[in-house]
Amino acid sequence: MARTAERAPDEISAERLKHRLDGGDEFALLDTRPASDFEGWHIPEAEHYRFTPEMDLDVEAFQSETGLERDDSVVIICAKGLSSRYLAEELADAGYDSVSNVADGMKGWSAVYDAVDVETPGEAAIVQIQRRAKGCLGYLVADPESGAAAAVDVSRHAEEYRQAAADRGWHIERVLDTHVHADHISGGRELADALGVPYHLGERVAERDVAFDYQALARNETVEVGDIDIKALFTPGHTSGMASYLVGDEAVLTGDTLFVDSVGRTELQFGDSDADSGAEMLYDSLHGTLLAEPDSVVVLPGHADPASVSFDPGTEVSTTVRRLRTGLSLLDHDREAFVEYITDNVPEKPPNYERVIAINRGQSAPSDDEEAIELELGPNRCAAE
Repeated sequence: MARTAERAPDEISAERLKHRLDGGDEFALLDTRPASDFEGWHIPEAEHYRFTPEMDLDVEAFQSETGLERDDSVVIICAKGLSSRYLAEELADAGYDSVSNVADGMKGWSAVYDAVDVETPGEAAIVQIQRRAKGCLGYLVADPESGAAAAVDVSRHAEEYRQAAADRGWHIERVLDTHVHADHISGGRELADALGVPYHLGERVAERDVAFDYQALARNETVEVGDIDIKALFTPGHTSGMASYLVGDEAVLTGDTLFVDSVGRTELQFGDSDADSGAEMLYDSLHGTLLAEPDSVVVLPGHADPASVSFDPGTEVSTTVRRLRTGLSLLDHDREAFVEYITDNVPEKPPNYERVIAINRGQSAPSDDEEAIELELGPNRCAAE
Protein backbone atom coordinates (compact mmCIF):
# COMPACT_ATOMS: atom_id res chain seq x y z
CA MET A 1 0.00 0.00 0.00
CA ALA A 2 1.30 3.45 -0.89
CA ARG A 3 2.28 5.65 1.99
CA THR A 4 2.34 9.43 2.26
CA ALA A 5 5.72 10.82 3.18
CA GLU A 6 5.86 13.65 5.66
CA ARG A 7 8.98 14.92 3.94
CA ALA A 8 9.58 14.42 0.24
CA PRO A 9 13.06 13.28 -0.83
CA ASP A 10 14.68 14.66 -3.93
CA GLU A 11 14.09 12.84 -7.22
CA ILE A 12 17.09 12.65 -9.53
CA SER A 13 17.69 10.92 -12.86
CA ALA A 14 20.32 8.30 -13.59
CA GLU A 15 22.06 10.90 -15.76
CA ARG A 16 22.20 13.24 -12.77
CA LEU A 17 23.61 10.40 -10.67
CA LYS A 18 26.37 9.99 -13.24
CA HIS A 19 27.30 13.66 -12.91
CA ARG A 20 27.32 13.45 -9.13
CA LEU A 21 29.59 10.40 -9.23
CA ASP A 22 31.92 12.01 -11.75
CA GLY A 23 31.92 15.33 -9.90
CA GLY A 24 33.28 13.83 -6.72
CA ASP A 25 30.21 14.56 -4.58
CA GLU A 26 30.38 12.83 -1.22
CA PHE A 27 27.36 10.60 -0.68
CA ALA A 28 26.45 7.00 0.04
CA LEU A 29 24.75 5.08 -2.77
CA LEU A 30 22.40 2.35 -1.54
CA ASP A 31 20.89 -0.33 -3.80
CA THR A 32 17.68 -1.84 -2.41
CA ARG A 33 17.20 -4.67 -4.93
CA PRO A 34 17.35 -8.36 -3.96
CA ALA A 35 20.85 -9.59 -3.12
CA SER A 36 20.97 -11.86 -6.19
CA ASP A 37 20.18 -8.94 -8.51
CA PHE A 38 22.76 -6.77 -6.81
CA GLU A 39 25.45 -9.43 -6.99
CA GLY A 40 24.77 -10.00 -10.67
CA TRP A 41 24.88 -6.35 -11.69
CA HIS A 42 25.28 -3.10 -9.79
CA ILE A 43 26.94 0.29 -9.91
CA PRO A 44 30.48 -0.21 -8.57
CA GLU A 45 30.11 2.56 -5.98
CA ALA A 46 26.85 1.14 -4.58
CA GLU A 47 26.35 -0.76 -1.33
CA HIS A 48 23.57 -3.26 -0.89
CA TYR A 49 20.77 -2.52 1.59
CA ARG A 50 17.66 -4.60 1.01
CA PHE A 51 14.39 -2.72 1.46
CA THR A 52 10.86 -3.22 0.15
CA PRO A 53 7.61 -1.23 0.46
CA GLU A 54 6.35 -3.80 2.98
CA MET A 55 9.16 -3.02 5.42
CA ASP A 56 9.25 -0.42 8.16
CA LEU A 57 12.51 1.37 8.71
CA ASP A 58 14.30 0.66 12.00
CA VAL A 59 16.55 3.70 12.14
CA GLU A 60 18.92 2.28 14.75
CA ALA A 61 19.33 -0.95 12.79
CA PHE A 62 19.83 1.05 9.59
CA GLN A 63 22.51 3.19 11.20
CA SER A 64 24.23 0.15 12.67
CA GLU A 65 24.30 -1.69 9.34
CA THR A 66 25.23 1.22 7.08
CA GLY A 67 27.08 3.58 9.41
CA LEU A 68 25.03 6.47 7.98
CA GLU A 69 23.91 9.25 10.30
CA ARG A 70 21.26 11.89 9.72
CA ASP A 71 23.74 14.45 8.43
CA ASP A 72 25.09 12.11 5.74
CA SER A 73 24.05 12.47 2.11
CA VAL A 74 22.30 9.36 0.78
CA VAL A 75 21.23 8.37 -2.74
CA ILE A 76 19.03 5.31 -3.20
CA ILE A 77 18.46 3.20 -6.30
CA CYS A 78 16.46 0.09 -7.22
CA ALA A 79 15.36 -1.48 -10.50
CA LYS A 80 12.93 1.21 -11.65
CA GLY A 81 12.89 3.83 -8.90
CA LEU A 82 9.76 2.58 -7.12
CA SER A 83 10.90 0.49 -4.14
CA SER A 84 13.85 2.78 -3.51
CA ARG A 85 11.48 5.70 -3.10
CA TYR A 86 9.95 4.06 -0.05
CA LEU A 87 13.30 3.92 1.71
CA ALA A 88 14.06 7.50 0.65
CA GLU A 89 10.76 8.65 2.17
CA GLU A 90 11.37 6.70 5.38
CA LEU A 91 14.82 8.25 5.76
CA ALA A 92 13.50 11.73 5.05
CA ASP A 93 10.80 11.25 7.68
CA ALA A 94 13.46 10.02 10.12
CA GLY A 95 15.34 13.29 9.81
CA TYR A 96 17.89 12.57 7.11
CA ASP A 97 18.36 15.96 5.49
CA SER A 98 19.97 14.96 2.20
CA VAL A 99 18.18 12.00 0.63
CA SER A 100 17.72 11.45 -3.12
CA ASN A 101 15.91 8.73 -5.04
CA VAL A 102 17.03 7.74 -8.54
CA ALA A 103 13.62 8.00 -10.18
CA ASP A 104 14.41 5.83 -13.21
CA GLY A 105 16.55 3.35 -11.27
CA MET A 106 18.83 0.81 -12.90
CA LYS A 107 16.52 0.97 -15.92
CA GLY A 108 17.70 4.55 -16.42
CA TRP A 109 21.28 3.67 -15.53
CA SER A 110 21.36 1.15 -18.39
CA ALA A 111 20.91 4.06 -20.83
CA VAL A 112 23.69 6.30 -19.47
CA TYR A 113 26.51 6.98 -21.94
CA ASP A 114 29.86 8.73 -22.29
CA ALA A 115 31.44 9.87 -25.57
CA VAL A 116 35.23 9.72 -25.34
CA ASP A 117 37.66 11.00 -27.95
CA VAL A 118 40.31 8.35 -28.63
CA GLU A 119 43.96 9.22 -29.10
CA THR A 120 45.22 7.71 -32.35
CA PRO A 121 48.61 8.02 -34.05
CA GLY A 122 47.20 8.83 -37.49
CA GLU A 123 44.70 10.98 -39.33
CA ALA A 124 41.45 9.26 -38.35
CA ALA A 125 39.31 10.72 -35.59
CA ILE A 126 37.67 8.08 -33.38
CA VAL A 127 35.09 8.49 -30.63
CA GLN A 128 34.34 5.66 -28.23
CA ILE A 129 30.69 5.60 -27.18
CA GLN A 130 30.61 3.94 -23.76
CA ARG A 131 27.43 2.47 -22.36
CA ARG A 132 28.40 2.84 -18.77
CA ALA A 133 26.19 0.25 -17.07
CA LYS A 134 26.82 -2.62 -19.49
CA GLY A 135 30.32 -1.74 -20.63
CA CYS A 136 29.23 -1.90 -24.28
CA LEU A 137 31.58 0.09 -26.50
CA GLY A 138 30.64 1.47 -29.91
CA TYR A 139 32.49 3.87 -32.17
CA LEU A 140 32.40 6.77 -34.54
CA VAL A 141 35.24 6.77 -37.08
CA ALA A 142 35.63 9.99 -39.02
CA ASP A 143 37.70 11.93 -41.49
CA PRO A 144 37.97 15.20 -39.54
CA GLU A 145 38.67 17.18 -42.71
CA SER A 146 35.46 16.26 -44.54
CA GLY A 147 33.36 15.33 -41.50
CA ALA A 148 32.38 12.00 -43.06
CA ALA A 149 31.92 9.34 -40.41
CA ALA A 150 31.02 5.69 -39.86
CA ALA A 151 29.17 4.38 -36.80
CA VAL A 152 30.24 0.94 -35.56
CA ASP A 153 28.43 -1.40 -33.13
CA VAL A 154 25.62 1.05 -32.48
CA SER A 155 23.46 0.29 -29.46
CA ARG A 156 19.68 0.51 -29.27
CA HIS A 157 20.08 4.15 -28.12
CA ALA A 158 21.25 5.31 -31.54
CA GLU A 159 20.56 8.94 -30.67
CA GLU A 160 23.77 8.89 -28.60
CA TYR A 161 25.76 8.30 -31.79
CA ARG A 162 23.89 10.91 -33.76
CA GLN A 163 24.41 13.47 -31.00
CA ALA A 164 28.12 12.70 -30.63
CA ALA A 165 28.56 13.10 -34.39
CA ALA A 166 26.55 16.34 -34.45
CA ASP A 167 28.60 17.74 -31.54
CA ARG A 168 31.72 17.34 -33.67
CA GLY A 169 30.22 18.53 -36.96
CA TRP A 170 30.33 15.07 -38.50
CA HIS A 171 27.78 13.33 -40.71
CA ILE A 172 27.35 9.57 -40.53
CA GLU A 173 27.68 8.02 -44.00
CA ARG A 174 27.93 4.32 -43.06
CA VAL A 175 26.88 2.02 -40.25
CA LEU A 176 28.68 -1.25 -39.45
CA ASP A 177 28.25 -4.07 -36.95
CA THR A 178 31.09 -6.42 -36.10
CA HIS A 179 28.71 -9.38 -35.59
CA VAL A 180 25.30 -10.55 -34.43
CA HIS A 181 25.36 -9.42 -30.80
CA ALA A 182 24.13 -11.61 -27.95
CA ASP A 183 23.95 -9.26 -24.95
CA HIS A 184 22.30 -6.13 -26.30
CA ILE A 185 19.95 -5.09 -29.08
CA SER A 186 21.76 -3.51 -32.00
CA GLY A 187 20.55 -0.17 -33.26
CA GLY A 188 22.70 -0.34 -36.38
CA ARG A 189 20.04 -1.20 -38.95
CA GLU A 190 17.58 1.33 -37.55
CA LEU A 191 20.20 4.08 -37.61
CA ALA A 192 21.21 3.25 -41.18
CA ASP A 193 17.56 3.23 -42.28
CA ALA A 194 16.87 6.53 -40.53
CA LEU A 195 19.84 8.19 -42.23
CA GLY A 196 19.43 6.42 -45.58
CA VAL A 197 23.02 5.14 -45.54
CA PRO A 198 24.57 1.68 -46.11
CA TYR A 199 24.52 -0.90 -43.32
CA HIS A 200 27.43 -3.36 -43.36
CA LEU A 201 28.24 -6.75 -41.86
CA GLY A 202 30.91 -9.27 -42.76
CA GLU A 203 29.73 -11.59 -45.54
CA ARG A 204 29.98 -14.67 -43.32
CA VAL A 205 27.06 -13.40 -41.27
CA ALA A 206 24.95 -14.92 -44.03
CA GLU A 207 25.58 -18.26 -42.26
CA ARG A 208 23.45 -17.00 -39.37
CA ASP A 209 20.28 -16.87 -41.52
CA VAL A 210 19.65 -13.16 -40.96
CA ALA A 211 16.30 -11.89 -42.17
CA PHE A 212 17.23 -8.42 -43.42
CA ASP A 213 19.22 -6.81 -46.19
CA TYR A 214 22.72 -5.49 -45.65
CA GLN A 215 25.81 -4.71 -47.68
CA ALA A 216 28.17 -7.61 -47.07
CA LEU A 217 31.89 -6.97 -46.74
CA ALA A 218 34.29 -9.59 -48.08
CA ARG A 219 37.55 -10.46 -46.34
CA ASN A 220 39.95 -7.50 -46.55
CA GLU A 221 37.36 -5.40 -48.41
CA THR A 222 37.76 -1.70 -47.74
CA VAL A 223 35.14 1.03 -47.44
CA GLU A 224 35.84 4.71 -47.06
CA VAL A 225 34.62 7.63 -45.01
CA GLY A 226 36.19 10.67 -46.58
CA ASP A 227 39.87 9.81 -46.92
CA ILE A 228 39.84 7.23 -44.13
CA ASP A 229 39.92 3.54 -45.07
CA ILE A 230 38.10 0.92 -43.00
CA LYS A 231 39.10 -2.67 -43.82
CA ALA A 232 37.07 -5.73 -42.84
CA LEU A 233 39.23 -8.38 -41.18
CA PHE A 234 37.57 -11.76 -40.70
CA THR A 235 38.07 -12.82 -37.09
CA PRO A 236 35.66 -15.71 -36.38
CA GLY A 237 35.56 -17.44 -33.02
CA HIS A 238 33.13 -15.56 -30.81
CA THR A 239 30.76 -15.98 -33.75
CA SER A 240 31.32 -17.48 -37.19
CA GLY A 241 30.60 -14.14 -38.87
CA MET A 242 32.71 -11.88 -36.64
CA ALA A 243 34.58 -9.10 -38.43
CA SER A 244 37.06 -6.65 -36.95
CA TYR A 245 37.58 -3.29 -38.63
CA LEU A 246 41.05 -1.93 -39.31
CA VAL A 247 41.09 1.87 -39.46
CA GLY A 248 43.92 2.90 -41.74
CA ASP A 249 47.08 1.49 -40.18
CA GLU A 250 46.43 2.97 -36.77
CA ALA A 251 43.57 1.22 -34.95
CA VAL A 252 41.46 -1.92 -35.06
CA LEU A 253 37.92 -2.28 -33.73
CA THR A 254 37.85 -5.86 -32.49
CA GLY A 255 34.23 -6.32 -31.42
CA ASP A 256 34.03 -9.34 -29.10
CA THR A 257 37.15 -11.05 -30.44
CA LEU A 258 39.79 -9.34 -28.32
CA PHE A 259 39.45 -7.14 -25.23
CA VAL A 260 42.02 -5.20 -23.23
CA ASP A 261 42.33 -8.03 -20.69
CA SER A 262 40.62 -11.08 -22.19
CA VAL A 263 39.26 -12.68 -25.36
CA GLY A 264 35.78 -13.55 -26.56
CA ARG A 265 33.83 -16.57 -25.37
CA THR A 266 32.90 -19.08 -28.07
CA GLU A 267 29.93 -21.18 -26.99
CA LEU A 268 27.06 -18.70 -27.36
CA GLN A 269 26.76 -19.52 -31.07
CA PHE A 270 28.54 -22.86 -31.24
CA GLY A 271 27.01 -24.37 -28.10
CA ASP A 272 28.77 -26.00 -25.18
CA SER A 273 29.21 -29.24 -27.10
CA ASP A 274 30.99 -27.57 -30.04
CA ALA A 275 32.69 -24.66 -28.29
CA ASP A 276 36.09 -26.15 -29.13
CA SER A 277 35.55 -25.47 -32.85
CA GLY A 278 34.85 -21.84 -32.04
CA ALA A 279 37.91 -21.72 -29.77
CA GLU A 280 40.08 -23.07 -32.59
CA MET A 281 38.72 -20.38 -34.92
CA LEU A 282 39.38 -17.76 -32.25
CA TYR A 283 42.98 -18.91 -31.77
CA ASP A 284 43.59 -18.56 -35.52
CA SER A 285 41.91 -15.14 -35.63
CA LEU A 286 44.01 -13.86 -32.76
CA HIS A 287 47.40 -15.17 -33.84
CA GLY A 288 46.92 -15.19 -37.59
CA THR A 289 45.13 -11.86 -37.99
CA LEU A 290 44.94 -9.43 -35.08
CA LEU A 291 48.33 -10.09 -33.47
CA ALA A 292 49.89 -10.01 -36.92
CA GLU A 293 49.20 -6.29 -37.06
CA PRO A 294 52.06 -3.88 -36.17
CA ASP A 295 52.83 -3.36 -32.48
CA SER A 296 51.65 0.24 -32.56
CA VAL A 297 48.09 -0.50 -33.75
CA VAL A 298 45.55 0.63 -31.12
CA VAL A 299 43.09 -2.11 -30.11
CA LEU A 300 39.57 -0.83 -29.44
CA PRO A 301 37.28 -3.59 -28.13
CA GLY A 302 33.51 -3.96 -28.19
CA HIS A 303 33.15 -4.34 -24.44
CA ALA A 304 34.69 -3.57 -21.09
CA ASP A 305 33.79 -4.94 -17.66
CA PRO A 306 31.96 -2.17 -15.74
CA ALA A 307 33.09 -3.73 -12.45
CA SER A 308 36.75 -3.87 -13.43
CA VAL A 309 39.24 -1.40 -12.01
CA SER A 310 40.56 -1.06 -15.57
CA PHE A 311 37.26 0.53 -16.69
CA ASP A 312 37.26 4.22 -15.80
CA PRO A 313 34.10 5.69 -17.38
CA GLY A 314 34.83 8.75 -19.46
CA THR A 315 38.37 7.51 -20.18
CA GLU A 316 39.11 5.57 -23.34
CA VAL A 317 39.25 1.78 -23.12
CA SER A 318 42.12 0.72 -25.34
CA THR A 319 45.42 -1.07 -25.56
CA THR A 320 47.89 -1.88 -28.32
CA VAL A 321 48.82 -5.01 -30.20
CA ARG A 322 52.21 -4.97 -28.51
CA ARG A 323 50.80 -4.71 -24.98
CA LEU A 324 48.43 -7.60 -25.62
CA ARG A 325 51.08 -9.75 -27.25
CA THR A 326 53.49 -9.25 -24.35
CA GLY A 327 51.10 -8.81 -21.43
CA LEU A 328 48.04 -11.07 -21.85
CA SER A 329 49.16 -14.48 -20.63
CA LEU A 330 46.29 -16.32 -22.33
CA LEU A 331 47.84 -15.38 -25.66
CA ASP A 332 51.01 -17.27 -24.69
CA HIS A 333 49.11 -20.59 -24.66
CA ASP A 334 49.70 -22.98 -27.54
CA ARG A 335 46.67 -23.95 -29.61
CA GLU A 336 45.69 -27.01 -27.56
CA ALA A 337 46.07 -25.26 -24.18
CA PHE A 338 44.18 -22.22 -25.45
CA VAL A 339 41.23 -24.30 -26.65
CA GLU A 340 41.16 -26.23 -23.38
CA TYR A 341 41.18 -23.04 -21.33
CA ILE A 342 38.39 -21.38 -23.33
CA THR A 343 36.12 -24.42 -23.18
CA ASP A 344 36.82 -25.16 -19.50
CA ASN A 345 36.24 -21.61 -18.27
CA VAL A 346 32.79 -20.70 -19.51
CA PRO A 347 31.19 -17.74 -17.72
CA GLU A 348 27.51 -17.38 -16.94
CA LYS A 349 25.51 -16.81 -20.08
CA PRO A 350 24.10 -13.33 -20.78
CA PRO A 351 20.49 -12.87 -19.67
CA ASN A 352 17.98 -13.52 -22.46
CA TYR A 353 20.77 -14.09 -24.97
CA GLU A 354 18.80 -16.39 -27.26
CA ARG A 355 15.99 -13.86 -27.56
CA VAL A 356 18.47 -11.01 -28.12
CA ILE A 357 20.25 -13.00 -30.85
CA ALA A 358 16.91 -13.69 -32.56
CA ILE A 359 16.12 -9.97 -32.54
CA ASN A 360 19.54 -9.07 -33.92
CA ARG A 361 19.14 -11.67 -36.69
CA GLY A 362 15.89 -9.97 -37.68
CA GLN A 363 13.91 -13.11 -36.83
CA SER A 364 11.95 -11.36 -34.09
CA ALA A 365 11.39 -7.94 -32.55
CA PRO A 366 10.73 -6.64 -29.05
CA SER A 367 7.02 -6.31 -28.37
CA ASP A 368 7.58 -2.79 -27.03
CA ASP A 369 10.23 -0.56 -25.51
CA GLU A 370 9.56 -1.99 -22.05
CA GLU A 371 10.50 -5.49 -23.23
CA ALA A 372 13.63 -4.15 -24.91
CA ILE A 373 14.67 -2.56 -21.63
CA GLU A 374 14.04 -5.77 -19.69
CA LEU A 375 15.98 -7.86 -22.22
CA GLU A 376 19.05 -5.68 -21.84
CA LEU A 377 19.14 -5.28 -18.07
CA GLY A 378 22.31 -6.74 -16.61
CA PRO A 379 26.00 -6.71 -17.48
CA ASN A 380 27.68 -7.87 -20.67
CA ARG A 381 29.11 -11.37 -20.47
CA CYS A 382 30.82 -11.76 -23.84
CA ALA A 383 34.37 -12.29 -22.56
CA ALA A 384 35.94 -15.57 -21.52
CA GLU A 385 36.63 -15.84 -17.79
